[in-house]
Amino acid sequence: MRIYLLVLLGGGIGALFRYISQGLIYSVTGANFPYGTIIVNITGCLIIGFLMSIFEYRFSISPELRIFLTTGILGGFTTYSSFSYESIMLLKEGDYFHGIVYIAGTTLFCLTATFGGLKLGKLL
Repeated sequence: MRIYLLVLLGGGIGALFRYISQGLIYSVTGANFPYGTIIVNITGCLIIGFLMSIFEYRFSISPELRIFLTTGILGGFTTYSSFSYESIMLLKEGDYFHGIVYIAGTTLFCLTATFGGLKLGKLL
């Protein structure tokens, strides 16, 4: 139960950070292009790569803190960071087949699902 609460709390913090960050970015760039989303996703990917690296090579932290920071905060900030990390890990481990299937499949099926959701919403 404690893990669930850590993920819930971290997710809320991450979502709030995303909302604030995107608002600040759009106040500078305008909303004609999704700069806020792309900058948040890139930032989240940089942060998860950095954190996972220092957790592996520099500092040992508890599994609870790792889950709070990565699944919770970064998951609420951007799930793209998890997708990117998992993709890189598959490729790093030499599992190129599953890495490529995961990357291509996620991209293709998520875009298709979004398109389908948009079409379905028009029917209602």
